[in-house]
Amino acid sequence: MTMTFRFARLLIAGVMVTAVTGCGYLFGDKGVFRDTSEDYKKALELPEITVPEGLDGDALHEIYPIPEVRENVVSAGEFEVPRPSPMVAGAADDVVRIQKLGDDSWALINEAPGQVWPQVRGFLSAAGVQVARVDASAGIMETSWLELQDAPLASRFRFRIEQGVQRGTSELHVLQMDQAGDIQDWPASSDNLDQEAEMLQAVAQYLANSADTTPVSMIAEQSISAGGKISMQESPEGYTYIRLALPYDRAWASLGKALETSSFEITDRDRSAGIYYARFLGTPDEDEGGWFDWLFGDEEHPLAGRTLLVSAEAQDAENVVIRLRAQDGAEPLAKRDEQALLAIIRGNIN
Repeated sequence: MTMTFRFARLLIAGVMVTAVTGCGYLFGDKGVFRDTSEDYKKALELPEITVPEGLDGDALHEIYPIPEVRENVVSAGEFEVPRPSPMVAGAADDVVRIQKLGDDSWALINEAPGQVWPQVRGFLSAAGVQVARVDASAGIMETSWLELQDAPLASRFRFRIEQGVQRGTSELHVLQMDQAGDIQDWPASSDNLDQEAEMLQAVAQYLANSADTTPVSMIAEQSISAGGKISMQESPEGYTYIRLALPYDRAWASLGKALETSSFEITDRDRSAGIYYARFLGTPDEDEGGWFDWLFGDEEHPLAGRTLLVSAEAQDAENVVIRLRAQDGAEPLAKRDEQALLAIIRGNIN
């Protein structure tokens, strides 16, 4: 028994020595299980394969293509760590809000189109409304004709779901049509604005109540882009701007509201020239402190009190460029300050 025990101890010690001395063989730079995470740095760049004429080269493609960078905002010159921007969500605390501009109304939903689509289907099913036509690629649902209470004519409705201004949000538009006159083509605007408003209010309330149990429609998710209609870009001249894919009237109104939400005070505006004169208020006066308190202590934000020109210029019918500039004769904005303030404004445009 003693002999066996001593042999076991020697065997264990031998295994331990082998394990220790074998670490280089197993895990070292030349080991069997060496770290290969840095091998890509030694990869050779080879020319592209030339496919002979007459042969199909579709099978030859990049395995890991690098996606295009949409927001190519790059700091010019020497890089500086930017000041921290506030975390803004464009009033994302509300899951569903009804927006109105003139006679146009729509529901702004803080969810991707692929989540909103099945909820609208669920609303129509729960209300007992028959769906006459569905086009998921266009984000459109159309109902059959409905006999509404106290309405002299039957009506039908079209629901259009599209991406919102901000990434991961959606807009729901409702169009109403009376069973009178030409019923083959949908009108440009609703025949009965009151019925449109009631239907929009009803479906918005349903979406707000069912937000916690949201399924996802993969077809709608793939068909309706959820990337948003807003981006920050840099011009060849070196200035940064916001590109907003909205008609000018809506972009102008949205920009004014966003400025007030972003701690700007609008001192004047020139609608014909497309310019807001806005004074940056700096850190909000709150008991719990503001955005930059941890960086500047008790001091005011360096840009607080400055009046800036915020311009909105239409590029075409569906795209507006928003710029931020110092007043004539004033010291120009540093690039990092320009980008930081534009980022604040961008987060509050919807």
